[in-house]
Amino acid sequence: MIRRSVLVVLAVVAVVLGCVVASTPAGSSQFRGSNGKLAFVSQRGSTDWQIWTSNADGSEMTRLTNDNNYSDYPSWSPDGMKLAYNSSGVGPNQIYVMNADGTNQTNISGNASENIFPSWSPDGTKITFVSDRDGNYEIYVMNVDGSNPTRLTNCNNADSDYSPSWSPDGTKIVFAHIGAGVGQIYVMNADGSNQTNISNNSSSDSSPSWSPDGTKIVFVSSSQIYVMNADGSNQTNISNNSSNDDTPAWSPDGSKIAFMTDRDGNYSIYSMNPDGSNPTAMISGADNYEDVSWQSLPIPTTTNSTPATPVVPAFTG
Repeated sequence: MIRRSVLVVLAVVAVVLGCVVASTPAGSSQFRGSNGKLAFVSQRGSTDWQIWTSNADGSEMTRLTNDNNYSDYPSWSPDGMKLAYNSSGVGPNQIYVMNADGTNQTNISGNASENIFPSWSPDGTKITFVSDRDGNYEIYVMNVDGSNPTRLTNCNNADSDYSPSWSPDGTKIVFAHIGAGVGQIYVMNADGSNQTNISNNSSSDSSPSWSPDGTKIVFVSSSQIYVMNADGSNQTNISNNSSNDDTPAWSPDGSKIAFMTDRDGNYSIYSMNPDGSNPTAMISGADNYEDVSWQSLPIPTTTNSTPATPVVPAFTG
């Protein structure tokens, strides 16, 4: 698939250029919420990969983007009101932000390089992403309006970094680091310091994501979903089957892990408990559904409150 070529490029491209590291302060606030809608990508009704949303049971499926090529890797803002994603509709991938109903799609990265894998900081003020603007694919962070883009990882080597995800307290970022063709899970401080390999495997690891309580990290190793403690200990295969499973995403309340899998033939979106039990199809069918992100909704402050209703997207298909 064309979209998957992004990961191939990340694994093989290595261009060494001079560059300057700057530091960025970490976010400090944290948003925990109840489970809302799913955002994902699909070719449903189109030859191009587009951003869609649905309820967690797959109902009210709605397309948000309508680009000339493809959009990918949606990421909900902490308050559930916006989505960041990358799109190659007009050339190299750029980072966009849009409202939850698909309106006000805005290019915030705006340069001639590839910009992919956006992820919101817990306080909603920053977005971390991957770019090759300095030669290699490295982790960057910028304000949500695209200002002050700052590189966090080191471009002075032949390695690449991708798939960043913030810790719930905003002090750390977990990411996948590719060196010599093998991916490992690294953690660094939010300013890029203290980059540490926490998976240390001979297999290739990717797609890390921090649990809402900050104690666990889910990731992919050899096409299976694993969970480990935040320090890298107790690595456990929780999908444990013969299918290809990828891009896991925690539910906002921490009770489920959503992921994409080809166990039904085409790629579908499943969920399971954090221990791997009760794998359940959420979105499946004749089309492919991939790269899920789970919306966080505000938790009611009183027993008489009603959970917030997600905005009804504008474009249906």
